[in-house]
Amino acid sequence: MPSVAVKLYSVFFKFLLKHRLQNRIQTRPDEFDPFGVTSRPEETIAAANPLFDDGVATKDIHIDPFTSLSIRIFLPESALNAPEPSGKSRARRPDLISTADSARPSPNGSPFHPSRRSSYGNAAVANTLRAEPRRNSYGFSNDVEGLNLMAGVGSGVYRGYSPANSAKKSRKLPVILQFHGGGWVSGSNDSVANDCFCRRIAKLCDVIVLAVGYRLAPENKYPAAFEDGLKVLNWLGKQANLANLSMGGATELKKTDNRHIVDTFGASMVEPWLAAHGDPSRCVLLGVSCGANIADYVARKAVEAGKLLEPVKVVAQVLMYPFFVGSVPTHSEIKLANSYFYDKAMCMLAWKLFLPEEEFSLDHPAANPLIPDRQPPLKLMPPTLTVVAEHDWMRDRAIAYSEELRKVNVDAPVMEYKDAVHEFATLDMLLKTPQAQACAEDIAIWVKKYISLRGHEFSY
Repeated sequence: MPSVAVKLYSVFFKFLLKHRLQNRIQTRPDEFDPFGVTSRPEETIAAANPLFDDGVATKDIHIDPFTSLSIRIFLPESALNAPEPSGKSRARRPDLISTADSARPSPNGSPFHPSRRSSYGNAAVANTLRAEPRRNSYGFSNDVEGLNLMAGVGSGVYRGYSPANSAKKSRKLPVILQFHGGGWVSGSNDSVANDCFCRRIAKLCDVIVLAVGYRLAPENKYPAAFEDGLKVLNWLGKQANLANLSMGGATELKKTDNRHIVDTFGASMVEPWLAAHGDPSRCVLLGVSCGANIADYVARKAVEAGKLLEPVKVVAQVLMYPFFVGSVPTHSEIKLANSYFYDKAMCMLAWKLFLPEEEFSLDHPAANPLIPDRQPPLKLMPPTLTVVAEHDWMRDRAIAYSEELRKVNVDAPVMEYKDAVHEFATLDMLLKTPQAQACAEDIAIWVKKYISLRGHEFSY
């Protein structure tokens, strides 16, 4: 059973959540913001930090001028490491010089003294870099190309890349699209809890995490949140294509006077962290609670789009205690209806706030993944890992969905955690528990099977 502290916090949590849901229901439509909101005033926000203080740098991007849709990028420091040679023999690193080499005379006859290595690499590259004029963080400069630039030596702020040679000089990492929970009406991609969870996933999986700040209900009802999730996936594909264009276009800059055209097109739209280090052909969807419903929807749309999404390819998805419901109650929905944190009565209020009144149904496609004739066929779905908690009333339907996927030969394991509650690995109070850490590690082990380039789950 959960600890006494968890039980007490659950009572307090449910009291606050019920009060907030009732306030949302009583809010008049003319008070809604058509632009949408992605966070609530009561949410504790973690500021974006471009420093690699704990091994992960972050920054926020507002990607849609017509809505409040935004993303937070989590870039692990391992992305700045040089890519390993493809051959069996590895080239000697210029910053690692043996004692014998230090005694070797230089070509002009003077003793050879290895220079101290800076954060840019070897001293020769660093000195060349300091002599050149500063360029913008998106890439184009007259003479310096292909170097990962920091804002200043020792500052740790990552500025960007040069598109001309970024593919050759930088390490490419898989991308995880993460959708936070909160019952459609709360939660945020930049909350303290979600920021901590995404940093953990970025480091354990060695991936770039894009935490999606989708629009919340009731200001924006269904299908706003689902459309936002798909819009981010399409935006990721656009970024990959723009990065390829900027790399090809950089060569042509020397041959044309229309530099401002290409520079404006590239610098205003290319996201440098993703262009330098993201590999959208290894994309994983990760959804938490109601975010799992969004992830499953985006996965279905990705299957339907097929090659139209290239170079983006969804290789797997992770559904963490999904927010699935249905008109026919399962055993857990009856037995655990008054479970911890999110009981069934409050979740029904959340669904009423999310679904339009004329569409409200517990068998709505957004709510029940097992309705008949739902497209595309389940056999086309990507590998799906489902995480469930023992004391979660929605667990049985999530397990049933996983069983249906396995019947059509989709890799769809279920990880069930004993004595766990809904959002046990992502809720602020429970994030630092051993069970939350173990869950993140288990997810990393499974995900690496599908993002590995070498066929081994612990290497790229």
